[in-house]
Amino acid sequence: MADAKRVERPLSPHLTIYRPQLTSMTSILTRITGNAMIVTTFVIVWWLLAAAAGPEHFAVANGFATSLVGDVFFALSALGLWYHYLAGLRHLIFDAGKGLDIPTAEKLGWACIIGSVVLTVLTIIIV
Repeated sequence: MADAKRVERPLSPHLTIYRPQLTSMTSILTRITGNAMIVTTFVIVWWLLAAAAGPEHFAVANGFATSLVGDVFFALSALGLWYHYLAGLRHLIFDAGKGLDIPTAEKLGWACIIGSVVLTVLTIIIV
């Protein structure tokens, strides 16, 4: 067997090398909100199953859902849902080849952040 010669290659850059940019942070936040919605889905399914299981189980699940912790949980879930939706629209714009220049991409990133907050507040007021 031939003696393998090791090639010295530069180390891959890490997050500590780069300055955080709005576009990278919004991309990471999209992934986080997508995974957080899975947790919200489990809580909603738990509440529905508890309603079907009987009054004792429903009292526990509904107690959580209507508590202060549940209110904060569902408000943050609404924020994550609105953000993820708007970020999806942003990516559709990117997929069409539009808004790929840095100033437009940053404006769309801010639109996702501000829009999700505004839509969450409106959702809380309406509901």
